[in-house]
Amino acid sequence: MTGTVVIVGLGPGDPEKVTPEVMAALDQATDVVGYIPYVARVAPRPGLVLHPSDNRVELDRATHALEMAAAGQRVVVVSSGDPGVFAMASAVFEALEARPDLAHVPVTVLPGITAMLAAAAAAGAPLGHDFCAINLSDNLKPFDLVEKRLRLAAQADFAMGFYNPRSKSRPHQFARVLEILREECEPGRLILFARAVSTPEQAIRVVPLAEATEDMADMRTVVLVGNSATRRVGNYVYTPRSA
Repeated sequence: MTGTVVIVGLGPGDPEKVTPEVMAALDQATDVVGYIPYVARVAPRPGLVLHPSDNRVELDRATHALEMAAAGQRVVVVSSGDPGVFAMASAVFEALEARPDLAHVPVTVLPGITAMLAAAAAAGAPLGHDFCAINLSDNLKPFDLVEKRLRLAAQADFAMGFYNPRSKSRPHQFARVLEILREECEPGRLILFARAVSTPEQAIRVVPLAEATEDMADMRTVVLVGNSATRRVGNYVYTPRSA
């Protein structure tokens, strides 16, 4: 009997932001697969086996999930935020493409609230018009491609959301990101740094581009960059829908 793979997003951190649909999938699961800190967010219970693994083994993790489902297990693959945004949904389909013998396994993707959208909501509406999301990590793509996409997005006057802006292994790259933004954008362009969004440690800081520094971001930070029309109203930041 074939089981199922359900790929879910656990939201940005606040348990109340996990959707009822995702909670129901977790309640029905026999196995949960995911990156160590995300699996740790799933409460243990009798009959549930947790399979935490390192962050750099996405395809191995996805293949394991498909193989367990083929053996009859009800497998839930967890990501933070939304599973289709720089997360496990694409990894599962990549693994499925490489394993045609597992093509019969039913796969369902359930959406979640991304850190980018949670940060935007906490600040007001900085993504109120056209925007794009860019993963600044070069783990899966060369950094020159990151630079190209960043520069073109700035030239097109998109608001932008940046994931994985700065880590201990690549502390210098966010400085380069700020350098490119300063080459393409005006000094007053608003940048929002949202750390640990939706958790008790949440901290949101909004500064003009001229005052932004690389140490304002780390791997728990989502960075939002407004477009040329993004502005403040009271304590809020918003981008007009006509921008």
